[in-house]
Amino acid sequence: MATMATESSGGPPLGSSNTPPATANPSRQPSVNKVNSTTNNDPFGGGSADNDNTNIASVAVPSARDVRANSLAEPPSSQQQQQRVPQPTSTTPTPSTTATNNNNETISYSAERIIGNGSFGVVFQASVVESGEIVAIKKVLQDKRFKNRELQIMRQLVKDGHSNIVALKHCFYSQGEKQDELYLNLVLEYVPETVYSISRHHQKSKLPLPLLYVKLYLYQLSRALSHIHALGICHRDIKPQNLLVNPENQQLKLCDFGSAKALVRGEPNVSYICSRYYRAPELIFGSTDYSTAIDIWSEGCVGAELLLGQPLFPGDSGVDQLVEIIKVLGTPTREEISAMNSNYTEFKFPQIKACQWRKVFRSKTPEDAMDFIGGTLAYAPERRIKPLEGCGHAFFDELREEGTRLPNGNGLPPLFDFTSHELASSPELLAKLVPKNMSLDGVVGNQGDLKPAAR
Repeated sequence: MATMATESSGGPPLGSSNTPPATANPSRQPSVNKVNSTTNNDPFGGGSADNDNTNIASVAVPSARDVRANSLAEPPSSQQQQQRVPQPTSTTPTPSTTATNNNNETISYSAERIIGNGSFGVVFQASVVESGEIVAIKKVLQDKRFKNRELQIMRQLVKDGHSNIVALKHCFYSQGEKQDELYLNLVLEYVPETVYSISRHHQKSKLPLPLLYVKLYLYQLSRALSHIHALGICHRDIKPQNLLVNPENQQLKLCDFGSAKALVRGEPNVSYICSRYYRAPELIFGSTDYSTAIDIWSEGCVGAELLLGQPLFPGDSGVDQLVEIIKVLGTPTREEISAMNSNYTEFKFPQIKACQWRKVFRSKTPEDAMDFIGGTLAYAPERRIKPLEGCGHAFFDELREEGTRLPNGNGLPPLFDFTSHELASSPELLAKLVPKNMSLDGVVGNQGDLKPAAR
């Protein structure tokens, strides 16, 4: 049986006026200046793709002297969106639902409040009547003709388990108001905050996000990406809203696999994917044979945003997004363009010099932070740092130091419980990843739990 989001030859490349296919999986990307944007409270929001018809030849690129952190354009107040699946007639959760789990046990869920909604459907907080456990239930309209790709991927991920990936607890189907409406309900572990909500809180309070938080979020995101990439899965919608955070210990969990796909070499993928501010340049160029490296670019955009306090590349459209990238990274070379999409090697771009990272970020931004971001934001996908290599970057050395604690005095979240899939990708990195007070011999089983070294 076919999966729900059939991939095609891709979305509209530069200058195209074609309407993006429904499989592009977009949703609204909130402006950082609109606190009350619909998706601000959307921890499971879908991917965003903008419907722009701008031709790159008509876009003026600013001169190099205009490229400064404080000259970055303000983000748009709204962005156009397209439905991933037909909109449900009602996004109101059923007050109470009874379902049967895999062990044929009856479980009752009591819906408490909606915590997110978008083109995909609705997410609401619920409690398990029998135990009082709080969960999140993502309710999406199911096309009966297809299997749900997100469910398939979540089931695959839950087999191994990962401390930085939201866990699927259960799933069930429910009938809609109309006779032909069928809903898939994904019961997920509940995590109260997101990187987006935490960063917004600090911005509103006019307080900088602690650098330790930035390190923790990017390190844990790198670990999550290392795991799913080792399985051949590309998330395709990395953004602050899709990074759940436990405020007690700052443990991060990657969520919303509604755009995710297992990439197969030789099979085309849609290019009209990923939220605009975090979209890799090869997607803007209309590439359909991209790799998991698009997630690494998105991670770099998230990291830069946390350091800057605003998006690094706030484009108003797909083409304008490329302009914002060129303002910082400079004009891509012929070889770099070929690595993104060989069809554009003859295209003439305005020649802009790259801006030094020191002129982009705040003066107190550490060199190793800028070096890490620079390693993720390379035009050529193969030059972007691999996730596990990223974990070993000097920027994260503080996390490996004994005695490092959170500002509230709490200990750090689990950081070194590497899975077999993570370690298999780069086993030679293990010595660099493990803190000095932990033994290499302590790696046991499939979960790669590390034990303190003998003293």
